[in-house]
Amino acid sequence: MKKILLLLLFFLQIPLVAQEKKTVTNGIITFEASVPFYEAVEAKNNQVVSVLNTKNGNITFVAMIKDFRFERSLMQDHFNANYMESDKYPKASFKGQIEKFSIDKLNSTPTEYYIKGKINMHGVTRAIRVLANVSKTATNPIIIHSFFTLNTNDFKIEIPFLVRNKISENVNVKLHTEFQ
Repeated sequence: MKKILLLLLFFLQIPLVAQEKKTVTNGIITFEASVPFYEAVEAKNNQVVSVLNTKNGNITFVAMIKDFRFERSLMQDHFNANYMESDKYPKASFKGQIEKFSIDKLNSTPTEYYIKGKINMHGVTRAIRVLANVSKTATNPIIIHSFFTLNTNDFKIEIPFLVRNKISENVNVKLHTEFQ
């Protein structure tokens, strides 16, 4: 009888633990590295995987480099082959924590939080801290929206001399996720 009771308690506890972690597979990251008077350099990846632990604010993001889509296929080919070397470095990832996060304080009005952690891209890991707006809607998704800038030199991404004046070293990144 004790064994059955222990097993029952164990299986009843699993759904409680599972509710602490929210997962999304359709997060969105867009980036823009355009320079005035030249063709727009921007791409979007809407297959970003993210996990949020609502109890402690731990958060991870994983984006496959080949899932970034450009308006022009030639630009996408150059991005994958020449800049990001996506065969060698197939993904970018972030692992960190939303500072002072509390799910109980969230509502439909976005609250500013800092997200601090380590981003790994192009074989380089860097510590970053970015501002994000976090909200929770009536239908219960937790929405995270952030805008920040990354520098290509920080990740050893080389821009060839011939196009250096057409592509910015400072890349504007937008992140949007909705955890159900």
